[in-house]
Amino acid sequence: MATTITEEAAVPVAAPGTRHLVLVDGSGYIFRAYHALPPMTRPDGTPVNAVFGFTQMLSSFLAEHRGSHLAVVFDASRSTFRNEIFPNYKAHRPEPPEELVPQFALIREATEAFGVAQVEAPGFEADDLIAAYARAFREAGGEVTIVSSDKDLMQLVRPGVQMLDPIKRKPIREAEVVEKFGVPPEKVIEVQALIGDPVDNVPGVPKIGPKTAAELILAYGDLESVLANTAQIKQPMRRQNLEQYAEQARLSKRLVTLDDQAPLTVPIEALAVRPPEPAALSKFLADQGFRSVIARMGLGEAAGDAATRARNSAISAAQTAAAPTAPADPSATPFGPYETVTRPEALAAWIAEARTAGVIGLDTETDSLDALKANLVGVCLATAPGRACYIPLRHVSPGAGQGDMLVTEPEKAAPPQLAFAEAMAALKPLLEDPGVLKVLQHAKYDLEVLGRTENGGIAVAPIDDTMLISYSMEAGKHGHGMDELSRLHLDHTPVPYDQVTGTGRARISFAAVPLDKATAYAAEDADVTLRLWHVLRPRLREDGALALYEQVERRMVAVLRDMEVEGIKVDGAELARIGEDFVARMAVLEGEIHGLAGRPFAVGSPKQLGEILFDEMGLSGGRKGKSGAWGTDAAVLEELAAQGIPLARKVLDWRQLSKLKSTYVDGLTAQLDQRTGRVHTDFSMANTSTGRLASTEPNLQNIPVRTEEGQRIRRAFVADPGHVLMSADYSQIELRLLAHMADVPALREAFETGQDIHSRTAADIFRLAPEAVDREARRRAKTINFGIIYGMSAFGLAGRLGIGAGEAKGIIDAYFGQYPGIRAAMERLKEEARLRGYVSTSFGRRLWIQDIGTKDPVRRAGAERAAINAPFQGGAAEIIKRAMVRLPRALTEAGLKARLLLQVHDELVLEVPEEEVEATAALVRQVMEGVATLRVPLAVEVGTGRSWAEAH
Repeated sequence: MATTITEEAAVPVAAPGTRHLVLVDGSGYIFRAYHALPPMTRPDGTPVNAVFGFTQMLSSFLAEHRGSHLAVVFDASRSTFRNEIFPNYKAHRPEPPEELVPQFALIREATEAFGVAQVEAPGFEADDLIAAYARAFREAGGEVTIVSSDKDLMQLVRPGVQMLDPIKRKPIREAEVVEKFGVPPEKVIEVQALIGDPVDNVPGVPKIGPKTAAELILAYGDLESVLANTAQIKQPMRRQNLEQYAEQARLSKRLVTLDDQAPLTVPIEALAVRPPEPAALSKFLADQGFRSVIARMGLGEAAGDAATRARNSAISAAQTAAAPTAPADPSATPFGPYETVTRPEALAAWIAEARTAGVIGLDTETDSLDALKANLVGVCLATAPGRACYIPLRHVSPGAGQGDMLVTEPEKAAPPQLAFAEAMAALKPLLEDPGVLKVLQHAKYDLEVLGRTENGGIAVAPIDDTMLISYSMEAGKHGHGMDELSRLHLDHTPVPYDQVTGTGRARISFAAVPLDKATAYAAEDADVTLRLWHVLRPRLREDGALALYEQVERRMVAVLRDMEVEGIKVDGAELARIGEDFVARMAVLEGEIHGLAGRPFAVGSPKQLGEILFDEMGLSGGRKGKSGAWGTDAAVLEELAAQGIPLARKVLDWRQLSKLKSTYVDGLTAQLDQRTGRVHTDFSMANTSTGRLASTEPNLQNIPVRTEEGQRIRRAFVADPGHVLMSADYSQIELRLLAHMADVPALREAFETGQDIHSRTAADIFRLAPEAVDREARRRAKTINFGIIYGMSAFGLAGRLGIGAGEAKGIIDAYFGQYPGIRAAMERLKEEARLRGYVSTSFGRRLWIQDIGTKDPVRRAGAERAAINAPFQGGAAEIIKRAMVRLPRALTEAGLKARLLLQVHDELVLEVPEEEVEATAALVRQVMEGVATLRVPLAVEVGTGRSWAEAH
């Protein structure tokens, strides 16, 4: 072939005289650009993040493109001839985000400004037009490259027609199609007809996956031959489905087959490449405020005079030689050596290189894990795999201190490094440049560190976070720390922190680490982060996690950063009074425990307690551990308490008070910022398997809600003068998700009409008139309503209700008999987990279930319970995250000064000016209830008070 796409160049390069048409999938570029960048607006307020990303991608492509003909192909409308064949085609696809809609026209203007032909036709999808132009151009003797990674276009691959993945920069030919579908390109539509496509609502045949479909097509040749030979298929369910859904498969084939006879609305010769008109292009870019693109392309005033342009060109050429394009395999380039930047001119060169790269790895090195107290010690940049540097800023002489305590030794000079203020002033424009994407691992920490005034006061944006990219796709499958991701995806073990700082009492602060060791460790972090981005970012779309990451997880970074910085006020005097009361009550309990035991002993010692209970008192049911000591955990004591042993109940009460005192009274006092009187929790974003946030240092999510002690502790959390605390709590959100996912008419009716859900359940399963439901019946119904979400067994229900296992089984049977959809949903979730290894929330988040395939029945039963519960916890987590993402902007647009402070499971806590309570409550309820559309309405309960306890 005269035209080639090489792994190195990864762009079409035509030999002189060769006719080569490049067709760019415009819709793919638009949505990729929109989701790749955070919200951006031009001076008049028009959103332009997708326009900016599109211009960057198009300008980069044009700089490398060497074809003779070029066109960007767009979708003209949502409705096409396929909707006439099948009205439900793409019916459940959401409308484009409202911030994207005004950008469609601007993107077409951008295409025109770049001098590139654009093609679209009402009634046809862009894919059909690509098929038609590819056919016509190939028949005229030319060659075609389709710039897209869309699997639906792979049916077009053949000699003279190939695809180019714009993210991986890799060609897609027959071998890649076979790897994807298991069949050659000409058989792709046969496989797609069988498997369908849930994204586009193409039905296919139930229970026929890609592997099975490929086997059938390879065995019989095409769809019709498969349907004609179903009698030969041995698997009964497969045979039955193929016969039952034969017409559905034929319909699906019509839907997935691209129409290569679609009209050529622009003559082929009009697609000939032409250079852009500089003045028009410069004006368009200037109107959008894209100064960095103007400068990069050498247009307009931003490029400066001829001498400046020449100098910039020389610098660019040198940088291009020094910073190779990311390889197809990011793990192939060696890790290091890396550069230590200690001179202003070296820093300037790295900053220029970073601007040219457009995407950089970024990391910070500090002297503390607490982002709100840490001193910035150094900054790391990576511009390409293997190409990274470390910029030391506050290093001291090696060995000058241990831990976080730095002691300057006059006889030892600090190592050479840039002046802190000078370096941060140089880095600030780069790190705030909207045209350079900063890729971080656990971005929230670095954003908090860099955002503090004493560390430079830098508002880093836009960002990507490799931890959250991984978490969005594989929550529950593995950890998402950098070292684990590096081993998993790059087959590389990074330099351990302990190796450069030491361990235990001998550990030194990172600021005292010699620069050569600090560079090897720190620059590698930025390098690994950028490599992980190259590997993981392209997978978001194919794993169905792109919208989740872009619209929820990434946007949560800034929301949580602001919440953590804000903190919540604590009344130290009230906390002290609570602590004194707890100590007094613990002393009384200790005396009572000693009396029941017959002698004094250390109540907090599990070993001594076990000896009292099982050796001296001779109680049954004790179990010894490997150490030979009796087990006295909460489960053992609860069992003894249920048997009427008062000593066990007293010890449980003592332990509860002890835990509350150490965790919340002592813990909060230690965490209290003496300057502000507030505590600042750390929200962990990727620690749970369900998508829920976790709270640490201090943990504010596990304060008991319904106990007197828990309420007392919540009374210590107060509002600033002139403000109140507002609690906004989703009402019974997991049960609402159950009614939605299982589609239970009775539960839907109860929620829609505002009935008490537990009373309604009691009336249904116990066959009672509504007025005959008493407190005990409601209690039983409430226990099973919540327990069923956690896969509760008859044994578990019996223990909760204090009844026999037989009676409990009867209640569960009655529950499922009344609500068969719930049992069906539970079985469906377990089957989904067994087949795929994960279950999905109503919003598409995959939650991976460990041990679902194990042979150990106990572990497998636990995994099945997790599979049942995960979509409800995960769905609830997603709903409240969506609310958190939208609330700050909604409050700002409404001119309200309320601030988000805490998220505790299904509850948000805000601090609100007294005069804005009514307006804020109405807006909060409107936003929270409107973030998702379920088969049942969402409901939010709002309360206010001077303290958290009063508000809840």
